[in-house]
Amino acid sequence: MRTTSSQNNKWLHRFAWLVVGATFILIFIGGLVTSTESGLAVPDWPTTYGQFMFSFPLSQMVGGIFYEHGHRMVASIVGMLMVILAAWLWWKEPRPWVRTLGWLALLAVIVQGILGGLTVLFLLPTPISVAHGALAQLFFCVTIGLALFTSAEWGKTRAQLDDEHKPLLRNLTTITVALVFVQLLLGAIMRHTKSGLAIPDFPLAFGKIIPPFESAHVAVHFAHRVGALIVSGFIVWTVSRIFRYYRNEPLLRRPAILLSCALVSQLTLGAFIIWSQKAVLITTTHVATGALILGTSLTLALRTRQVFQATSIQQAAIIGGMEEVVARN
Repeated sequence: MRTTSSQNNKWLHRFAWLVVGATFILIFIGGLVTSTESGLAVPDWPTTYGQFMFSFPLSQMVGGIFYEHGHRMVASIVGMLMVILAAWLWWKEPRPWVRTLGWLALLAVIVQGILGGLTVLFLLPTPISVAHGALAQLFFCVTIGLALFTSAEWGKTRAQLDDEHKPLLRNLTTITVALVFVQLLLGAIMRHTKSGLAIPDFPLAFGKIIPPFESAHVAVHFAHRVGALIVSGFIVWTVSRIFRYYRNEPLLRRPAILLSCALVSQLTLGAFIIWSQKAVLITTTHVATGALILGTSLTLALRTRQVFQATSIQQAAIIGGMEEVVARN
């Protein structure tokens, strides 16, 4: 029988955030593999030079093998953590849709591992490599959702908020999440088609505002830059509305502050990628910050619904209570 308690919920919630943190680290390490071009440093899969992954000698983890084999080991750990989380949710979580989301996350991490293996077996084909990166971001989003849904504050009644601006903010946060994901997809295409320096200058492009599209690499790179402007505009729009109308709601204000800081960092890193000729640490941090922006945008979208739904429930309860009083009188 599935049961819940405040203590169990607390530890389940903390474990969900552990999975989120481990996934973020995995995304960073995956970025290192691509940035150092170590994707084929280990030519076989699921073994490592014919040996079981966890029995491979640490002394041989040098050069690109360190990044690729390390990526595999961390990915395996994330997979095992997800198995525990899915089982924990099945055993203790009373909401069927949250349990289902846990199993979907587990399925996603299994498919992600298979895609990672296929990138090696088929020598880093762009479609599979991009799908591998995109699914990593989706899995990260699902783990964030699970961490939020298992929190003690999820669904709690909040102070009443202004009704007038709710629809626009809900739509803005949803569109922002979608745009950020598309931008990350463009970034993955740019990385895996080696288009990162197709336009070698910044902020101009070959000394112009719009570059000559002499190759597909230039088109992909420029699309990523245009996407960055569009995403930035929507993030600024979203954050400005939160600070204008809902700055007293901490569930919205805190992620809005984080999103603003992440955006500034991301734009700065993007410029330094060009200026540094794709320095490994800068490029990898750019990838990880992109995931942070996606996760924070999703948090805002979910919390917007959480806050507004709780407020609507509270208002309905107040109206119901008033109607009952009137009926009695």
